[in-house]
Amino acid sequence: MIDFTPVQEKQIPWPEFAARLNRQDLIDEVNQLTDTILEILVECSDFAVAFAPHDPEAHDPYAENPEDEDLGWGLGHLIAHITASNEESAFMGAELARGVEVEPRRSRFEIDWEAITTLEQARHRLQESRRMVLASLDVWPDEPHLQNAYKTRSGLEVTPMVRVLFGFSHASSHLAQIEEVIRQAKEAKTKSA
Repeated sequence: MIDFTPVQEKQIPWPEFAARLNRQDLIDEVNQLTDTILEILVECSDFAVAFAPHDPEAHDPYAENPEDEDLGWGLGHLIAHITASNEESAFMGAELARGVEVEPRRSRFEIDWEAITTLEQARHRLQESRRMVLASLDVWPDEPHLQNAYKTRSGLEVTPMVRVLFGFSHASSHLAQIEEVIRQAKEAKTKSA
């Protein structure tokens, strides 16, 4: 998997980081990221998917329901969030790669996380998202417009590569959180047995 530490810790700017990679690296990353999450879920059960973890750092100011702002995210919530982020980044990256002039905006749809209650639903959502992200990478032209960009409010130039990498970086930042939810679920299940 791609090590995003240099950009996450601001040791290297996003455009320079992205210039080291190509479309095949993006294809490899979505496959490795999805496979990694699926591998983590091998240690999981339906109980863990439905489990509501304790997360003292939980704060989501964008939660639709104000009561959910400080709710710890369970596996269903994390998977819905990660897949939505990856898809948004991949679809926006495809528009940029095709040469479309893009204004900074959202192109996001996140499925209802409360609908993911079983391990099978979680796996299905991950595989469905992998398929969608790979399809969006497949629409890139043979000679993508890699310099096509839009600027964020902070002045960052977001190219097709940077846009897709944003999603993958964000998803990888949630891997430890997924593992912690599973750990807490196992502990809770053992205590209740």
